[in-house]
Amino acid sequence: MAGIMSAVPLLFDRKVVLVTGAGGGLGRAYALLFAERGASVVVNDLGGDIKGGGKSSSAADRVVEEIRAKGGNAVASYDSVEEGEKIVQTALDAYGKIDIIVNNAGILRDRSFARISDLDWDLIQRVHLRGSFKVTRAAWNHMKNQKYGRIIMTASTSGIYGNFGQANYSAAKLGLLGLANTLAIEGRKYNIQCNTIAPTAGSRLTQTILPQDILDAFKPEFVAPLVVWLCHESCQENGSLFEVGAGWIGKLRWERTLGAIVRQKNQQMTPEAVRDNWEQICDFDNAIKPKSYQDTFYEVLNKLGTNQEISTNPTSGPVQTSTSNVNPFFLMQVEAIGKKMPSIVYTYTHLQPILYALGVGMTTKDPDHLKFLFERNEEFSCLPTFGVIPAQSGMFDLASVPGLIIDFTKVLHGEQYLELYKPLPTSGTLKSECTIADILDKGSGAVILVDIHTYNGGDLVCYNQFSLFAVGAGGFGGKRMSDKVKVIVHPPNRPPDAVMSDVTSINQAALYRLNGDWNPLHIDPSFAAVGGFRQPILHGLCSMGFAARHVLKQYANNDVTKFKAIKVRFAKPVIPGQTLETEMWKEGNRIHLQTKVKENNEVVLTGAYVDLEDTVYKPRDNGTDMREELQSDVVFTEISRRIKDVGREMVKKVNAIFQWDITKEGRTAAQWTIDLKNGSGELYQGAARHQADTTFTLSDEDFMQIVSGKLNPQKAFFSGKLNIKGNIMHSQKLEVILKDYAKL
Repeated sequence: MAGIMSAVPLLFDRKVVLVTGAGGGLGRAYALLFAERGASVVVNDLGGDIKGGGKSSSAADRVVEEIRAKGGNAVASYDSVEEGEKIVQTALDAYGKIDIIVNNAGILRDRSFARISDLDWDLIQRVHLRGSFKVTRAAWNHMKNQKYGRIIMTASTSGIYGNFGQANYSAAKLGLLGLANTLAIEGRKYNIQCNTIAPTAGSRLTQTILPQDILDAFKPEFVAPLVVWLCHESCQENGSLFEVGAGWIGKLRWERTLGAIVRQKNQQMTPEAVRDNWEQICDFDNAIKPKSYQDTFYEVLNKLGTNQEISTNPTSGPVQTSTSNVNPFFLMQVEAIGKKMPSIVYTYTHLQPILYALGVGMTTKDPDHLKFLFERNEEFSCLPTFGVIPAQSGMFDLASVPGLIIDFTKVLHGEQYLELYKPLPTSGTLKSECTIADILDKGSGAVILVDIHTYNGGDLVCYNQFSLFAVGAGGFGGKRMSDKVKVIVHPPNRPPDAVMSDVTSINQAALYRLNGDWNPLHIDPSFAAVGGFRQPILHGLCSMGFAARHVLKQYANNDVTKFKAIKVRFAKPVIPGQTLETEMWKEGNRIHLQTKVKENNEVVLTGAYVDLEDTVYKPRDNGTDMREELQSDVVFTEISRRIKDVGREMVKKVNAIFQWDITKEGRTAAQWTIDLKNGSGELYQGAARHQADTTFTLSDEDFMQIVSGKLNPQKAFFSGKLNIKGNIMHSQKLEVILKDYAKL
């Protein structure tokens, strides 16, 4: 079999390879061998000296000429690795893609530790560690999108074993190993593989360390074949470390002693216990070879599980365990259920509700929004979804829960439920009590349900359930379902009853984070890129706020007393500047909703609903509206019929959206919208699906008086019978519609 495989050459036709530091030594050897095997090569070299000084294009140009002279394909790049985007762009401009990166560029500034200057330290980190990061990050999303990538990080035996006079260099080189190990994990599902080599070879860097006879034996050509194999599409090696030199290759892996348990039942762990077990702690006989930190935890916890009555948390009393095959992760997660976290005290003024309203897209351009933006407005109110703000720090307090073993860097906000028991005060001090309601085992991860009850004095004002998904924390043998979950509900299988949309600001995330969610994922492009996003993303709770206020306006006329509860599942990220479009279905007092990004039609909130105390319309009965018939209905029906005939012409003349709120006995009894801005024009029952330019509010009787000519519209306005919000000048255009198309 080996003979057959050796007969198959490793070719790189149509593959694009980027090699940094390729002007000589190892990098040159890599570039030449890849080109010889059919790859298109970007030869990157700043052309400086081994200490990082100077700059020249000659080094890269010579290698490019060498490749082309042999019939190969190559282009030069003279940028510093700290400008990784420019280097990768060279590959994209020349060849349209990037498949393979060999991070090879490096410098030396050898000093004994006592003599290392800040510049000596910083330059080494910038070129080796930060440079590899910048180049790889610039290519990462391209590799993800094409579902293929191969990455090589160049470490060093100095990083693995240490070497006198190279503290700065060895620290950077071992840092590259940690970076590579994480990229191997994150890239696996995208067919991106990342491996690390620790080469010993004759180069500009090693010529100051190794004698000449040794340099002659350690040619770069004896390292390049390993790099080429690791980058071939048929190689499945991922997340590994290899020493290589002089034609020899060896794979390294971690080894760990079996260790010792140094605490006993109901006793504290002491330094003396560590001392007394030191020989066993350091005994490598029968050592194990862990592949991940989970292996280490499972090994240790399984030992704890076999020791009866050992407390996993001495401060909370012993947990009775047995020698059966009970997964200790299960025991510890169960212990966390029902645990309370520290109370949250949230004191605020009118400033915070206003800041929240701005954060979820409210604007002074809409007069209806002033009640949420102006503290002296006679109806000044908190948006109902402001209720998540006093409670949100409960998401960040999970680390205080005894027994909860979770990697908090892998916790995602999956779902949210909020229920209001009374309108939120616009200022004051609220106290929230937080409890781990349940923990569910979903296999690929664990769902942590955090229940938070918020009080104003002795009154319960709202309840939140944060549903958090801990990636990689599942498989501990726990239950998959719980009756404590506030479940999602999918919308009816019919076109939506109403649609509203809003364009988010390019600064929406920067504004919303001022409400207390300081996650750099929403503001720092570098941090977002590490998470796999091309730019910072919008907070999920911000998208929820947009959707909630769409429902509040459409079905409750922005009356916060009508809002009862909301449930959403966060499905996809939103980029600030995109348009959020909320589709709504009314079923009694429950408004099902689904929010999409209009630009790409991706659903970002799913299985969502808002429960209202009361709505403008009564529940459906076999699809018909059972509200009381109004005199104005016949007028709007006739307008609708005639707009169908001349709507396109009217759109050109009017170019506006009008909403009518018809009241009866002081309450909104019907809503109608005349849309003469979009498409061919239409009239429909309900609030405007897009932002209304002008909204008219008047009684059914007064509407009929105006239409019949018995009541002058100006007199109705000044007498208070007709209320107009928005662009009053547009109302003059409406006169044409009523006169010409509503004669009965």
